[in-house]
Amino acid sequence: MTEKQTAGRNLLGSFAPKFAELNDDVLFGEVWSREKELSPRDRSMITVSALIASGSFEQLTPHLHKAKSNGIAREEIAEIITHLSFYAGWPKAWSAFNIAKEIYTDE
Repeated sequence: MTEKQTAGRNLLGSFAPKFAELNDDVLFGEVWSREKELSPRDRSMITVSALIASGSFEQLTPHLHKAKSNGIAREEIAEIITHLSFYAGWPKAWSAFNIAKEIYTDE
């Protein structure tokens, strides 16, 4: 069973309760739990790619942790970022690598 996501409520619950509810219950509670349709590992690859492409580096950090826990190895994340550099931009790849290096230090 997937652990219950509470980051939205913990970080924004009192400031933006509806957004926190949608984050925790819909995005992570319903969308991410559709494992029959798409595995958590595949969802992590897609999400990390979208975050890098959009330059959403604040959100990239927790999603790289999630990608690592969903089985994406250091070599794979390096290849994903390298591939994206040609589509999303070289500076975004550099930024993503700096974050990924911190998360994948123990491999």
